[in-house]
Amino acid sequence: METNSTENKKLKRGLSNRHIQLIALGGAIGTGLFLGIGQAAVLAGPSVILGYAIAGIIAFFIMRQLGEMVVHEPVSGSFSYFANRYWGTFAGYASGWNYWVLYLLVSMAELTAIGHYVQFWWPEIPLWVSSLFFFVMINVLNLASVKVYGETEFWFSIIKVVAIIAMILFGTYLLLSGNAGEQASINNLTNDGGFFSKGWLTMENGAYQGLLAALVMIMFSFGGLELVGITAAEAENPERNIPKATNQVLWRILIFYIGSLIILFSLMPWRQITPETSPFVEVFASLKGMQFQLFGTTYYFTNIIANALNLIVLTAALSVYNSCVYSNSRMLYGLAEQGNAPRFLTKLNKNHSPINAILVSAGLVALCIVINKIIPDKALEVLMSLVVSSLVINWIMISLTHMFFKKKINGQGAVSKFPTLLFPFSNYICLIFLLGVLIMMWFTGLKISVELIPIWLILLYISYLVVQRQKAK
Repeated sequence: METNSTENKKLKRGLSNRHIQLIALGGAIGTGLFLGIGQAAVLAGPSVILGYAIAGIIAFFIMRQLGEMVVHEPVSGSFSYFANRYWGTFAGYASGWNYWVLYLLVSMAELTAIGHYVQFWWPEIPLWVSSLFFFVMINVLNLASVKVYGETEFWFSIIKVVAIIAMILFGTYLLLSGNAGEQASINNLTNDGGFFSKGWLTMENGAYQGLLAALVMIMFSFGGLELVGITAAEAENPERNIPKATNQVLWRILIFYIGSLIILFSLMPWRQITPETSPFVEVFASLKGMQFQLFGTTYYFTNIIANALNLIVLTAALSVYNSCVYSNSRMLYGLAEQGNAPRFLTKLNKNHSPINAILVSAGLVALCIVINKIIPDKALEVLMSLVVSSLVINWIMISLTHMFFKKKINGQGAVSKFPTLLFPFSNYICLIFLLGVLIMMWFTGLKISVELIPIWLILLYISYLVVQRQKAK
């Protein structure tokens, strides 16, 4: 009876290898790939392809750093736990709560987006109705066993992967067959001002342009990769599955991001891209007029593709929100185990899911939906700027925590089971890159995001002191 009681108080390892693989891949493929490329392409031109490669390598280094710690100790709380143990109690506190707040705000944004995607088919349905429906559905799924979450995320990711593969194959067909028109050519990558048509950093119409300016937007496409670390406490055989999922991220990024961008930029002159569109949308628009018959009914490709694209971006948004609910509840659970959050958040239901952590996060996200309806647009911009700030803080803290971790285990003579590549140079590269991103944010219209970082850290420190005082009583 004692054994069963102890087991019931722990998270259950219900995520198989295929779940971990697709969760890792799903974290690297989001709405940023389907809809966000347009803005980065306008800033950098064809060199945006190189930008995604650079940002992908940085993301891979950070994943390897997190992966080494996770394989060494596959526990709940992930990088918050490691920061708390190897760096200091405030680092662990700040890392965990920063991550939690970050994905509360992301949840709010994704639920709002989901409502818009549903209105594409049924414009008469109010935004709050569809947002509420999927809010309830995703949270109920997460209250079930972790295997249900893993299975849901597996199929969400499958849809995204199949969609990208279909885009690449179809784009390749158009390019090789000549059906994309005379403008389609691999020379589009270089024949309009060259590959670096906007340079590394230039001033145009009072705004910064070029690859360095685009890197700010590109980097945020990879937000969510750290989710693999969150799954460690519930992964089957983490020593084998976590390294496998981490190592495969790099070549998948090369295929899905770099491969698709090369094809798509070859299909159309990059100057035709606008910030509001995506190369994917433009390529599919080339099907205009094509049709086929099925059971005596004529179908037009344009209608099918419009519906397919909406289904894909809806799936991507649901996938992100699903992961937000999962990761936020596990981070709260980990913080409670550290003593940095109320102990009632460690309660598990019969399915070994942290029920109170899920419900508390859900309650605040629901409040965000209400706030999103009543606050002015300017206030919402500030909230989303905080998302940007929180993401940069998160990645910087992972890389710094890893350096403290390595110092500790090397001092103990411990042997790492999944050593990071190029340590400590990869850490320095990541930190220099992220500081460079902050500098570019300052000059490219996201100054408020940088200004909010010290304010946010001060607020975290004040709340930390209050918690420490309460614990001392």
